[in-house]
Amino acid sequence: MDTQRFHNNWNYPTAIRVGPGRIGELAQVCGELGIHAPLVVTDPGLAGLPMVEKVLTLCEANGLKAGLFSSIKGNPNGKNVAAGVEALRSGWHDGVIAMGGGSALDAGKAMALMVGQRRPIWDFEDVGDNFTRVDESGMVPVIAVPTTAGTGSEVGRSSVITDEDAQLKRIIFHPKMLPATVILDPELTVGLPPALTAATGMDALSHNLEAFCAPAFHPMAEGIALEGIRLVKEYLPRAVADGADLEARQQMLVASSMGATAFQRGLGAMHALAHPIGALYDTHHGTINAVLMPYVLQANREVIAEPMVRLARYLDLPGSGLDAVLDWVLALRDTIGIPHTLEEIGIDDAQAERVGEMAAVDPSAGSNPISFDAAAYRELFSRACSGALNL
Repeated sequence: MDTQRFHNNWNYPTAIRVGPGRIGELAQVCGELGIHAPLVVTDPGLAGLPMVEKVLTLCEANGLKAGLFSSIKGNPNGKNVAAGVEALRSGWHDGVIAMGGGSALDAGKAMALMVGQRRPIWDFEDVGDNFTRVDESGMVPVIAVPTTAGTGSEVGRSSVITDEDAQLKRIIFHPKMLPATVILDPELTVGLPPALTAATGMDALSHNLEAFCAPAFHPMAEGIALEGIRLVKEYLPRAVADGADLEARQQMLVASSMGATAFQRGLGAMHALAHPIGALYDTHHGTINAVLMPYVLQANREVIAEPMVRLARYLDLPGSGLDAVLDWVLALRDTIGIPHTLEEIGIDDAQAERVGEMAAVDPSAGSNPISFDAAAYRELFSRACSGALNL
C-alpha cells in the first residue's frame, strides 16, 4: 500500500471543542485536518441512530466522501481492528471519525495507527520502546466524538485491545494516537440509558480516583483528578436521574476527559483487575470498575489515609478520611443502581487464580499505592465476587 497518500499535518496539540451543537462543526474540523474521505467508526448500537446519520449527512453536504464501520465488540479485539483497517484501505479513507463509547474510540485510534503499518498490531504494545517501530507516515488523523462520559479515550495516546488468542487486554501506544480534535457535545449523550450513564460515569470516577491515589509526584495531574472527582459527585446523579440535563451531561464529559488526563500519574488495582476480568469474562469495563471501587479503596486503606482526608474535605463530605469517602462511594452506587458484587453481573471466582496472576503483572498494578502480589489480587477479586468489603 502506498502510505504516502496519507498526510501527517496534525502535529499541533489536541483541540477540544465543548458545548451543545458543536458536532455541527465537524466538516470544518475535517477541512482543518485535510481530511476529504473520513471513515466513521462507531459502536454497532449507534450505527443506525440519528446522531450517526447526522454525521454522515454533514459530511455529504460538505463534499466529504464518508464511510461507516461498526463491526466492533464491547471489548474491541485485534480482529475488529484488522477489519477496520481493511475498510480504511479499501475505501481510500484519509482520516477517522471515532464516535461512540470507549470501544469505538479505542478501535478507531488503533485503526488509524495500523492502516499504514506492516507489522502486526501486537508489535506496538506499550512495552519498552515498541512505539518507535511505528511508521508515522502511515498513520491518519483521528477526530474523537465521545457519546458516553467514562473512558476519556478521546484524550489518550493509547488503545486497549483484546488479544483473543492470549485472552489478554493489551495496551497499544503511540504519541500520535492522540486524537487531533475532540468534540464534546452533550447533546450526543442525551440518549444514553441510565444504566450505561451510571456505569460509564463510574469509570470516569475510577480514573480520577486512582490517579489521585497514585504515589507518583505529579501535582498537576493530582489537581485535575481532585476536581474531576468533584464534578462526578455533583453531576453524575443528575445525569442518571435526568438524561436530558445538558449541564450535567456536559460536566460529565469534562470529568471523563479530566480523568484520562489525570491518569498520566498512574492507575491502580481497580484497572489491574478490570483488565483481566474484562478479557476473561467480556464484561463492561466501567461496570467492573464501579463494582471493584470500594474493595480496592479498602485494600489500600493503610497507605491512602492522607489523600483521603484531603479528598473528603474537598468534597465537603460528612465525617473525614477514607471512611467518609467509602460511605460516599457506596451511597453513590446505591443511588445510581450499581451492583455491590461481581457475582451480580455474572462473574464468579472460578478463575480467581488466573485473574490474580494476570492482575499482578498488568501495567496498572505498578502505580497502585501498595504493591500487591498475585495472591493478594486473587483475594481482592474473591472479596469483590462475594461482597466481603470489610477486611
